[in-house]
Amino acid sequence: MDTVKADTVKIATVKADSTEIDTAVADTIKVVNEKIDYWKKTNKVGVNLSEVAFINWNSGGNNSFSALLHGLFGRKYKKELLNWNSTLAVKYGFNAQEGRELRKTEDHLEINSNFGYRRDSVSNWYYSAKFNFNTQLTYGYRYPNTDSPISKFMAPGYAFLGVGTEYSAPEEDLTVYISPVTQKSTFVLDQALANEGMFGVQPAIKDAEGNILKDGERIRTEFGFLLSSAFTKQIFDNIGLNQQLKLYSDYLNKFGNIDVDWELNLDLQVNDYVKANVGSHLRYDDDVKFKQDLDGDGKLETGGPKVQFKQLLGVGVVYTF
Repeated sequence: MDTVKADTVKIATVKADSTEIDTAVADTIKVVNEKIDYWKKTNKVGVNLSEVAFINWNSGGNNSFSALLHGLFGRKYKKELLNWNSTLAVKYGFNAQEGRELRKTEDHLEINSNFGYRRDSVSNWYYSAKFNFNTQLTYGYRYPNTDSPISKFMAPGYAFLGVGTEYSAPEEDLTVYISPVTQKSTFVLDQALANEGMFGVQPAIKDAEGNILKDGERIRTEFGFLLSSAFTKQIFDNIGLNQQLKLYSDYLNKFGNIDVDWELNLDLQVNDYVKANVGSHLRYDDDVKFKQDLDGDGKLETGGPKVQFKQLLGVGVVYTF
């Protein structure tokens, strides 16, 4: 009788073990069959607004309204040894003030795409290829003169294409890209601006009376060295720091003369939708000549290069989807 009970216990144990094995196998198959999503997407759109209105205000002042529309769209693919990150950023701002024409305050379109491959899964160094393109959307003026545009869509436009190596540390949100082989193309597709030699393109050839014998070139190609870095850090729970720096020097034309593009931003988060931004943007390009009134006669003439600097402060609504 005892033998029969023992056999019954053994059979029950075998059945229990078999059930556990079947469950484990089923769970494993379920995990394998689940689709692994290697893509990470970013979609952000927002608007910053500011307004001042006066009614019988003793101290005086002009009514004004400002708006900045911005969008950021990104797609990132990361799987084992591959890393592909692409972004599209758009900004457009304007200011309306009583008794004055509508003026543009921000105008920027930028596309970035970076492809990287590393030898093993523990290395932070990637063999990398990078593409960057940026331009503006509408006419730019030296206010209050709105008769002669100083810039337009694709005048200028810039494209960078290069190969090199990139250090990426996800835990620190730091990337450093080094490219000893980078082609920079400058586009000035407006012939009038190209004839003046704006943004470094070859100007038109003219006779002694100022008649154009040969139109200016609309595309300039350079070959040089590019160093860029990006750093993001959450300083506090509601304050984030974002920094981007690009340094470029042409091998064939004044090597050592460095083009600088540096952005520094602080993002202040009030809640999930309301955010504030404090930022600065510094640029210097020796090929960008500025139009200014050199003789005081009201006519704009092409001068030399200058450091470009912009400071931003905005509060607005951001929607992420």
